[in-house]
Amino acid sequence: MTKAKAKSAIPDIKTLGELKKSGYTPKSIHEEIRNNLIKRLQSKTPSFEGIVGYDDTVIPEVERAILSGHNMLFLGLRGQAKTRMARNMIHLLDEYIPAVAGAELNDDPLNPVSSQALNMLAQHGDDTPIHWIHRSERYGEKLATPDVSVADLIGDVDPVKAANLKLHFADERVIHYGIIPRSNRGIFVINELPDLQSRIQVALFNIMEEGDIQIRGFKLRIPLDMVFVFTANPEDYTNRGSIVTPLKDRIQSQILTHYPHNLEDAMSITQQEARITPAQSAGIDMHYVIRQLIDQVAFEARNNEFVDKKSGVSARLTIAAMENAYSTAERRMLLHQEKHTQVWISDLAGIIPAITGKIELVYEGELEGPYQVAVQLLERSIRTIFITYFPSPEKTKKRKAKEEKTEPSAYADIMNWFDEGNHLDLLQGMTDKQKISALKTVKGLEKLVSGLYPTAGEKETALLMEFVLNGLSSYSIISKQVLQGKVVFQDIMGGMMNFSRLDSEE
Repeated sequence: MTKAKAKSAIPDIKTLGELKKSGYTPKSIHEEIRNNLIKRLQSKTPSFEGIVGYDDTVIPEVERAILSGHNMLFLGLRGQAKTRMARNMIHLLDEYIPAVAGAELNDDPLNPVSSQALNMLAQHGDDTPIHWIHRSERYGEKLATPDVSVADLIGDVDPVKAANLKLHFADERVIHYGIIPRSNRGIFVINELPDLQSRIQVALFNIMEEGDIQIRGFKLRIPLDMVFVFTANPEDYTNRGSIVTPLKDRIQSQILTHYPHNLEDAMSITQQEARITPAQSAGIDMHYVIRQLIDQVAFEARNNEFVDKKSGVSARLTIAAMENAYSTAERRMLLHQEKHTQVWISDLAGIIPAITGKIELVYEGELEGPYQVAVQLLERSIRTIFITYFPSPEKTKKRKAKEEKTEPSAYADIMNWFDEGNHLDLLQGMTDKQKISALKTVKGLEKLVSGLYPTAGEKETALLMEFVLNGLSSYSIISKQVLQGKVVFQDIMGGMMNFSRLDSEE
């Protein structure tokens, strides 16, 4: 998320008379946002900062909607930055606007709409006090839940106010305005619109189209000046609620959001949003391949037969996973009293809790179990990324099956070492030095990595060596078993025999 820019000085204009002399001209919020967007487009300044992956899709559609003066609906699965896009729109507002001081509806001093502001202007004239509203105060947001009422959004008669001011209930001053009128001259967002009850959605019709507000028999003509932004999940249309057709008809632009189209964009989002402490950043290295593996998990989940595609896989999965990966390495570093470490492939076991809580499973996935599905997603991520760094082991499997006498596989020495009955145990309690020493015992492993990546340092080489073992295991070239407190790599036959032995002991 981008840091908010410091506020500039508030204009030194305190009365209506001073405002008139300054040459101030009223303009609607749609005009205001449109003008500021035009300036950004002409100067080639980004319209929405901190938004990744939408440059050629969502952002141009939003810009067109703004230029058209439209209210808009962001429609997309969870974790697609719908609310972030809406909140970013405040940066297209003027930094300060004047309003009648003390008026509830942020009335423009030269174009008041509420009876309260009109009475103040009639009483004080050019001496009417004004105050300046910063753009950060011109944003209203409401999460649609079943308990939201018309009174919350639009307003109701306040009997306490009537009693205190000794007013008749027919007096307009007894009205307590809801959050929408109080957001006049601003941006108002309703998140998860389908969750709003249909009768409440109906109450928005006139506000959006004609500007009429009806409260307990009061028919008020208040032309509210607002930009409405709604967010919705397509799943809601069938599972929980729906957007009533007349309201949807009044929302001029419907904008479809999406997940990142490529791994680089996904990694940028995760890196931007993950909350990594300064201590973690200083003491823990995360190699590029680890970042790739973490974000690839989300891509694998979105195409996995066990995961419900209609529910979506939020970007929050990879953000939480990256935070867990750092924390897993940090915990190990603290236990070993080390001052510096790196995130190893084995540390990715620590991201499983970030996966299991953020994927919705279909029936077959529930039978498989969330933990097993999460492990499978991580293995598929390793399998996908592995062949972008090393030769594909698939060719090795085909050669072995056909017993062809061709040039030896790049992994021949490694496979032969395991075929001879050797195995490698990587204990969870190992220090970095101990793990590096253990990895070097596998014949041909260091030679393979050093040959492909001759400029890599000792720790990077060791990480890639561990990656090779996990990659070969994901392609079923060697066996990997995650046991209590350790990971064991061995030949496939030995792994099967050990698995059978463990089953019989149970």
